[in-house]
Amino acid sequence: MNLARLDLNLVVALRALLEERNVTRAGQRVGLSQPAMSAALARLRRHFDDDLLARVGGHYELTALGQVLRDRTSTAYDVLERLFASQADFDPTLESREFRLVASDYAVAVFGTELARVIHDEAPGVRLRFTQTPVGAVDDTANLLSATEGMFMPHGVISDFPATDLYDDRWVFLVSDDHPSVGDRLTRQDLARLPWVAYRRTYDAPAVRQLGMLGIEPRVEVSVDSFQLLPLLVAGTRRIALIQARLARLLAPLAAVRVMEPPYEAVTLREALWWHPVHTHDAAHIWLRETAARVGRRLGDATTAPAGRSTVGG
Repeated sequence: MNLARLDLNLVVALRALLEERNVTRAGQRVGLSQPAMSAALARLRRHFDDDLLARVGGHYELTALGQVLRDRTSTAYDVLERLFASQADFDPTLESREFRLVASDYAVAVFGTELARVIHDEAPGVRLRFTQTPVGAVDDTANLLSATEGMFMPHGVISDFPATDLYDDRWVFLVSDDHPSVGDRLTRQDLARLPWVAYRRTYDAPAVRQLGMLGIEPRVEVSVDSFQLLPLLVAGTRRIALIQARLARLLAPLAAVRVMEPPYEAVTLREALWWHPVHTHDAAHIWLRETAARVGRRLGDATTAPAGRSTVGG
């Protein structure tokens, strides 16, 4: 295949055709007439030597190859869009730009709010859109990064992509302030016998893997897709939860729970901004990374005090 001979406009047409499964609607979506889109479909069929869209009754269905190409075309389109949107220069005081970032509610609460404040002051035309980390983020990292400006994720979960380190955090436990059987300290036996509230994504895989290495298998009673709900699901129960120390401090007014140190040397959580290589030399993205790193250094200067018997709420 000779890329120099390909018409990249066909990528736009292919994506519309595969997603709409209708020549007329696909043409309307990209601003082409029905004859022009039909001509594009004919060229695509010759290129792939496949119908791509097969008529079934009164509508079209994707062929087997069409189904394969649908996701690949979406990824290719996103990469091309970001490639050709790259800038040689970027003035944050003058430019208008939206950055789409994937993050858990923890990362938004602890870091995203600070980043948004700085950008509000320094770049009035820049907008941030935070999207919740999807369940399949680890298995589909390339596609996810190609469709966004980056993802907040700690080291130890993904690899093989460029990243900017932001800040360190540590893991602590939440226990109800009136827990009937937990004293001044948690023990490993407590972790094994007590029911858990758990954040059920692979996001916290390093911390969970460490528990497994210690022979501790959490007995999960409640699972939730939000770190910020953990204190509410622990308060007034016998449950415990593993949570980041910075977030535990932020959630102090929410629930009557104690923040306690792990009964082992917990692995450090190092948060980073990961991005697709297509962004590496883009001036706007360089500014975003440098701004994020600066905010991260500021957070790093703020210490997370030892947990001990400190309380959240109450």
